[in-house]
Amino acid sequence: MAAAVTLAAETPTLSAANTGFMLICSALVMLMTPGLAFFYGGMVRVKSTLNMLMMSFISLGIVTVLWVLYGFSMAFGTDSGGLVGWNSDWVGLGGIGLTELWDGYTIPVFVFLVFQLMFAVLTPALISGALADRVKFTAWALFIALWATIAYFPVAHWVWGAGGWAFELGVIDFAGGTAVHINAGAAALGVVLVIGKRVGFRKDPMRPHSLPLVMLGAALLWFGWFGFNAGSWLGNDDGVGALMFVNTQVATAAAVLGWLAYEKIRHGAFTTLGAASGAVSGLVAITPAGGAVSPLGAIAVGAVAGVLCAMAVGLKYRFGYDDSLDVVGVHLVGGVIGSLLVGFFASGKGQSDVQGLFYGGGLDQFWKQCAGVLGVLAYSLAVSAVLAFLLDRTIGMRVSENDEVAGIDRAEHAETAYDFSGAGGGATRNAAPAPVAPAESKKVDA
Repeated sequence: MAAAVTLAAETPTLSAANTGFMLICSALVMLMTPGLAFFYGGMVRVKSTLNMLMMSFISLGIVTVLWVLYGFSMAFGTDSGGLVGWNSDWVGLGGIGLTELWDGYTIPVFVFLVFQLMFAVLTPALISGALADRVKFTAWALFIALWATIAYFPVAHWVWGAGGWAFELGVIDFAGGTAVHINAGAAALGVVLVIGKRVGFRKDPMRPHSLPLVMLGAALLWFGWFGFNAGSWLGNDDGVGALMFVNTQVATAAAVLGWLAYEKIRHGAFTTLGAASGAVSGLVAITPAGGAVSPLGAIAVGAVAGVLCAMAVGLKYRFGYDDSLDVVGVHLVGGVIGSLLVGFFASGKGQSDVQGLFYGGGLDQFWKQCAGVLGVLAYSLAVSAVLAFLLDRTIGMRVSENDEVAGIDRAEHAETAYDFSGAGGGATRNAAPAPVAPAESKKVDA
């Protein structure tokens, strides 16, 4: 036994299996950002489709460069006061050896940092869904750069960085309920409160233009989320990553059923948009909790999230904030639900021996989860609102009303998502225009 203990305590060596697994997980998380773009792109009207795709896609460019320059250092460098990290050797990633291992694990630092990079890319892209139809692309790009620097990098350190206040408090966030979803959802709320509603909000129909595109995006998100969640254990030598994989599937399935059941009771129909949104709500909710709960607990987390998030998307009409694609209702509410339910459903048989209320652990973990939720929510909400206010007062956040009505795709990108110019016009292309009767002419002029 002594020899076995000594062997287990030896310095970890690079594992080709875990390294390959984590590179695959990183690629899966990267796929989630284009998946999100399709999900959001199908939910908007035709005239905003390309802008919605671009608002996600540009995050891949901006955040990647910032992560290399200083983001990784801020998020995972040496702690300063529990608030932010820093390691000058990581600035520009020049001081990292090819086979240098992430502390305590069997994967290289480069593998860990690229996995975390994909989280950093996705998070600001989530915010974009709340701002559909009305934000200047240059202002959005600048907001991403500022928000990632001031909000995401520090909050990632709070939650996952050694010395971060939430990490030291014992807040459980397996893969980003607080750092990703509450962070993005609160930011979305902060920005929409500043920039205001879309032209025609609550008056004009603003239905999704392509539900197949929405379903495709949801499917890509669901697929990529296995890397997002299971990969967050940074290997699978002890089975916790496998538990997270199972719980991701289970909770998502339960959330789809919960959302659709609520929708049928409340509105009388099972919609494809509801199925897609239910899936995302389940994915969000299980993200912080999946390593701590059992599969039965995952069913409960998913079902609760599906019903409550379905209810929450209607809050924007009650309170008058224009969260275009329900980022607040799904990501903020879903993240809060998943984070808090850890305090009830943690089994003590997953990522740690922490037990929730229903497993005899009392409310101690629940209060820790509350602290993490409230801290991230308040900080991101305030920072995001201030950033939006400053940008709006300087370069302006919104396009003109005319551009918004005509279509932000043409105004900001000089393109349209669908080109019908060559469809069905061949037979009458050279025909003379039909004469217009005097009475009809008056109607046209009017």
